Amino acid sequence: MNNKNTNKIKFSIITVTKNSEKYLERNILSLKKQIYNNYEHIIIDSNSKDKTKKILRKYKSGLRILSEEDEGLYYAMNKGIKLASGQVIGILNSDDFYYPKALKIINDYFTNNPKIDFVFGSTIKYNKIMTGFYPWKIHWTFGFYTTHSVGFFIKTKSQKKIGPYNTKFKYSADYDLFYRMIVKKKMNGIATKKNELIGYFQPGGISDKIKYLDYLNENTKIRLHNNQNYFLVMLIHFLRYIKRWKLIAKQSKD
Repeated sequence: MNNKNTNKIKFSIITVTKNSEKYLERNILSLKKQIYNNYEHIIIDSNSKDKTKKILRKYKSGLRILSEEDEGLYYAMNKGIKLASGQVIGILNSDDFYYPKALKIINDYFTNNPKIDFVFGSTIKYNKIMTGFYPWKIHWTFGFYTTHSVGFFIKTKSQKKIGPYNTKFKYSADYDLFYRMIVKKKMNGIATKKNELIGYFQPGGISDKIKYLDYLNENTKIRLHNNQNYFLVMLIHFLRYIKRWKLIAKQSKD
């Protein structure tokens, strides 16, 4: 890619922490090892009780830290967005990490495609490469992109046009934000190539601990909240529930 204006964009990378001692240092060091160094790392800590604060003190000279009680993940992300001073925002959850060329790759995409609002980077998730961006799928599935944490980058001015994460949604406020971004605001995005890996998504986080029915119910609420056709939404809900039920039945037989 063309390296012109390589260091022009400043990134604001937001990491939300709560008792994140296991992987937090790896997370922080993955930014310090970036070959592209025009960034700020914003840590929003929900008053952790483990060794998280000790790790933050160790690296405090290179971080912007806000440590206080909050009401959940998306409340904390919204705090980070308010603090962001860069031109592009990235979300990097505390369990996850970037590969050394991540910000350089994303910078080149924004520099060479000035009309885009966001980029979905290819990532490693569940030992598979997640790549591509298929916005037309959003009307019936939320499996149209790579990842939210690790892979998602958006211009700060575009984020402000969309608005904050809707905290009425406890598990999947990112889906709601993406729906507003793509369908309502009709923003333009792009995906990195398959071999342009941005980072690693660590299994076992919050998303892996949600009960499927709670997850499905919130997905349905998000679609209805965004005024999708009621009958289509109910059909999607029913078909996904049946698919899940068949999968569980098959696994129990095996």
